[in-house]
Amino acid sequence: METPSAAVFGAGVMGIGIATLLVGRGMPVTLVDVDQARRDTARRRVRDELRLAHLMGALPRGGPTGELRIADSVGAAAQAAWVIEAISEDPELKAGLHGEIAAVVAPGTPRITNTSSIPVDELAGRIPSPEDLVGVHFMNPPYLIGTFEVVRGQQTGERAMAAVQDLLSALDRKGIVVGDGPGFVTSRLLHRMINDAANVVEEGRASVEDVDALMTGCLGHQTGPLRTADLIGIDNLVDSLTVLYERTGDPGCRPSGLLLRKVADGHHGRKSDRGFYEYGTR
Repeated sequence: METPSAAVFGAGVMGIGIATLLVGRGMPVTLVDVDQARRDTARRRVRDELRLAHLMGALPRGGPTGELRIADSVGAAAQAAWVIEAISEDPELKAGLHGEIAAVVAPGTPRITNTSSIPVDELAGRIPSPEDLVGVHFMNPPYLIGTFEVVRGQQTGERAMAAVQDLLSALDRKGIVVGDGPGFVTSRLLHRMINDAANVVEEGRASVEDVDALMTGCLGHQTGPLRTADLIGIDNLVDSLTVLYERTGDPGCRPSGLLLRKVADGHHGRKSDRGFYEYGTR
């Protein structure tokens, strides 16, 4: 029996990570991006991530590897059983793309928005077939994370929810359904903590290394908030904090001046080889 395929939109850090998880579990994937440079490097980047996932034991060695296709147009997703959008954290861009996707896929095809902060209902009000839209917060890198938030909007239908749970089961991942709202659960808690950590450093009360050492050694945080910021991508983090601040009014979510300077300087974390830490040329 032919394995159902998935389409992933966006060949940035998250799109590459999601595609890696899918092909590493034997699922055929069409990775779509309008940017030629990203398309040109996408196959190598997925291959590199897949090798790393195998070395870390995060994906099974020796099992089937799904075929990876690279495409530049929405029409390439027409036959997909699941569509995952993983583009920039911009509601206008996301809503526009979902409108294009809905016009080419079969009715009832679940459309997943990968978002860390934008409410599903905010997108659903601007797109056709909102009952097919579900939020899934794939965290970076997806092949190392075993549990994801599944965000159900008010208009999300039962069929779409069941299809997403089927997808996560096929990927050997657990989905926890949470209520819709800015930042959902994880980003609402984590991103504010990272913002506070950056403010502590900016105030001169502790170094980057000491903040992370205290959070890992005293409180059991696995990596420390600032090393986590580098993994998320500081530019993505600032986008998410901006969404949270604009939609909640919580002053603790106003992006730290230190975070904003790092974005302006191009120090976005691991993907740029420098953020709060330096990673060397990859």
